[in-house]
Amino acid sequence: MAAPALPPLPPQLKSIQHHLRTAQELDKREPVVAYYCRLYAMQTGMKIDSKTPECRKFLSKLMDQLEAMKKQFGDNEAITQEIVGSAHVENYALKMFLYADNEDRAGQFHKNMIKSFYTASLLIDVLTVFGELSEENAQHRKYARWKAAYIHNCLKNGETPQPGPIGMEGESFDAEREEAGSSSVHGGTTQSSSSSSTYEANNIPTSNYTGIHIPPGAHAPANTPAEVPHNTGVTSNTIQPAPQNIPLVDPSLYSAQSAGEVRLTPEDFARAQKYCKYAGSALQYEDVSTAVQNLQKALKLLLTGRE
Repeated sequence: MAAPALPPLPPQLKSIQHHLRTAQELDKREPVVAYYCRLYAMQTGMKIDSKTPECRKFLSKLMDQLEAMKKQFGDNEAITQEIVGSAHVENYALKMFLYADNEDRAGQFHKNMIKSFYTASLLIDVLTVFGELSEENAQHRKYARWKAAYIHNCLKNGETPQPGPIGMEGESFDAEREEAGSSSVHGGTTQSSSSSSTYEANNIPTSNYTGIHIPPGAHAPANTPAEVPHNTGVTSNTIQPAPQNIPLVDPSLYSAQSAGEVRLTPEDFARAQKYCKYAGSALQYEDVSTAVQNLQKALKLLLTGRE
C-alpha cells in the first residue's frame, strides 16, 4: 500500500525533516520504526506550528500516512501496543548505536558509522513518543550526536579521530550535506535541496565520557539504515557478530518460590510484562544476553515482588 504523498515541507517544520527521511529509509526493512519516526514528526510538528495553512496541510497529509500505515500493519502488536513498539524502537536504536560505537573503538572511521551514530540519536528522539527518556538513553543520544559531529569534522579537516569516549567539545554536524544526494523530504520522495540542517552540539557538557554504559556482546543489526556511498572510496569491512557474553542465571531463581504474602500491584505486573516484551524484541535481533537479563528481571519480580 503506497503511503499518501507529502506536500513540500514548510520551513517552520525543518527540524523534523531528518526523522521523516529516516522513516523513508526504513519503510521496507523496519516499517514499525518508520511508523514511530513519522508519529514523532507528527507530534513535534503539531507543537511547532499547526495553525498556518502550509503547516496544517503538511501535518494533515502526514496524519494520512500514519493512518494508512496503521491500517496496513493493524495486526502487528508493535503498532497496536505501545509497550511492544517502545521495546522494538529502543532495541533498534541501541543496535545502531552499538554498531557505530564498535566501529569507532576499532578505529574504523567512515561515513557509514557517522550516519549510524546520527541515526541512532534520531531514533532515541523518537522514543519520547512513549514518555520521558531514561537517563541512559538521554546520555546515549548526546554522545551519539556529538560523536557523529566530532568524527565528521575530523575527517573533513584531514585529522585522525580519537576512538572511544573522550572529553566532548562543541561540534556541529551538517547532516543534510552528508546524506547521499543531499535530499529533502518532498512529496514522499527525496529531491535535491540546497538547504542544510546543522546540528549544533549546544548544552553538551565537556565532561569525560569514559563512564558511558555500553552493553557487552554488541553487533550490528541485520539492516543498518546507512550505506557507504559508492563514490567515497571507502571499503566497508564485513561486520561479524561478536561473541555474546551470556549472563549467568541467578542461582536463587532455581529454588525461589512465590511466598504467599507477596502481593503484586498492577504496576508490578506492568513492569514484568515490559521486561518480557523487551526480551522478545531482543531475540528478534539475536541478542541473547539482553533477552536473558530481562527474563530474569521479570521472573524475580513475579516471584519476590522486588526488582
